[in-house]
Amino acid sequence: MRGRTDGSQKKRVLTTFFFVAVFLLFLYLYFGSHSQGESALEYGSRSLRKLGSSYLGGDEESDLGTKQDDFKFGFDEEDGIVPKSFPVCDDRYSELIPCLDRNLIYQMRLKLDLSLMEHYERHCPLPERRFNCLIPPPTGYKVPIKWPKSRDEVWKANIPHTHLAHEKSDQNWMVVKGEKIIFPGGGTHFHYGADKYIKSLANMLNFPKDNMNNEGNLRTVLDVGCGVASFGGYLLSSDIITMSLAPNDVHQNQIQFALERGIPAYLGVLGTKRLPYPSRSFELAHCSRCRIDWLQRDGILLLELDRLLRPGGYFAYSSPEAYAQDEEDLRIWKEMSALVERMCWKIAAKRNQTVIWVKPLTNDCYMERAPGTQPPLCRSNDDPDAVYGVNMEACITPYSDHDHSSKGSGLAPWPARLTSPPPRLADFGYSSDMFEKDTEMWRKRVENYWDLLSPKISTNTIRNVMDMKANLGSFGAALKTKDLWVMNVVPEDGPNTLKLIYDRGLLGSIHNWCEAYSTYPRTYDLLHANDVFTDIIEKKGCSGEDLLIEMDRILRPTGFLIIRDKKPVIDFVKKYLPAIHWEQVATADSSSDETDTDHVVLIVQKKLWLTSESLRETD
Repeated sequence: MRGRTDGSQKKRVLTTFFFVAVFLLFLYLYFGSHSQGESALEYGSRSLRKLGSSYLGGDEESDLGTKQDDFKFGFDEEDGIVPKSFPVCDDRYSELIPCLDRNLIYQMRLKLDLSLMEHYERHCPLPERRFNCLIPPPTGYKVPIKWPKSRDEVWKANIPHTHLAHEKSDQNWMVVKGEKIIFPGGGTHFHYGADKYIKSLANMLNFPKDNMNNEGNLRTVLDVGCGVASFGGYLLSSDIITMSLAPNDVHQNQIQFALERGIPAYLGVLGTKRLPYPSRSFELAHCSRCRIDWLQRDGILLLELDRLLRPGGYFAYSSPEAYAQDEEDLRIWKEMSALVERMCWKIAAKRNQTVIWVKPLTNDCYMERAPGTQPPLCRSNDDPDAVYGVNMEACITPYSDHDHSSKGSGLAPWPARLTSPPPRLADFGYSSDMFEKDTEMWRKRVENYWDLLSPKISTNTIRNVMDMKANLGSFGAALKTKDLWVMNVVPEDGPNTLKLIYDRGLLGSIHNWCEAYSTYPRTYDLLHANDVFTDIIEKKGCSGEDLLIEMDRILRPTGFLIIRDKKPVIDFVKKYLPAIHWEQVATADSSSDETDTDHVVLIVQKKLWLTSESLRETD
């Protein structure tokens, strides 16, 4: 009996072992082969959910958990399989910024120097770690309030974060009022309103009529540590456009609030890398209690501002060091004053808690400094306009021969500078005639775009616009009569024409569209993509699907996308419209455009959709 029992036990063990081995082999073959897929769902596939059918008209039981091998890179029409729908990320990723994702930093175990703010700089996921899923809106999301009303109020549901209202309650940053968040216009240094503070700055500088635009000579501003961007928001009425800059720090949603309000803003930090703007871009830099240690690392952060300021540009600094009498503040003020003096800055005005320094108009002061004076001048082979992923340097950027001899930037006052050929055209070998033809060409194209959009938009439908490949900025220039602003993006590997865009009085940044942009989800009403797909797929070998998902992340629900590209690209995008929940608005060929006969224009609109879970929570 014992022998027979032992035999049966062995048989059962062997049978169990066989089935376990077969099961493990199946798992290996299935998941192993899928792990080699080109578009991994590293995070998104773990939290897929269905979209509410009442919004999309889809089948509630339809499978949105698209397999990894359903995704295909490129736009070869012969063997590409298009998914019925892209998967949806979990709700906890509703504010995902892929290249500024703190969780990614932890998971990749990056060794970053927190004291240098490296954890607030861009760290992009590798392709296999990307979220290849659609970012859902938060529960209760509504179509944003329109400009200009949005400057002063937004829907609380769209940015459900009220901690700044409590933390800054004594400074009038923002106030929660029912379903809305109200912005009274206050700031850390200007509790009683940015408008009064701005007027006081203009008065300190003796500008005519206490108007900060100085008769059109002050147009572009950089606001460092901008809070919710009320300073930049209130400058707009003076025809001044501000790049409001702040990191994704403890006040993590400040840039999101700024963009929801319709105010130009960018997620960035003065850390170790140059800011993504060319040299001599701004007439004014501003810091209102921005808590930056300007003396660190031989003044490298102040020297970055110096690189960005135009000849004769100003730095307005409102901080306790400018007026306090305690020992530590006096020490900082003394050292900072000595540093800016060696940088050849002079005090233009000082009143109460604010000091305004002015940068020299020429190189004369730099040449007159004693040998060995710190900080040194930058090396002659240093390109002050190379910024994408480039480390800051603790050195002074001297002016070009043209700027030195001109004793300034030579720019026309605003608004004439928008259409006047910028002096730095010569850096690219471009002629004034070429510039004028480009301006006129885009005027006609934009007019055509608006004709195609007209059935869908009214005067205040579009506020935040991004030109994803801006070239000379003529697309943005053609929109001057519209009540909107444009973020002009210039590719990091092409002609660095961004300085020409700033010279026209517009804003922009350098970027590589193989990576995610530094902005929150749902922040732009209109994206314009001129040859962007062709560039990133054919020239760089990056994923067209990844770019579609990134565009969807950036675009607000009910927002628009204008794609101008070759016909195969347009056909590629059209295949994905149902999967990404975009709706075709219009299409047009370029037969009437003599400079662009092989391109097609496609205009689509992003649908407003919510997840099933969001619908239930809202109910």
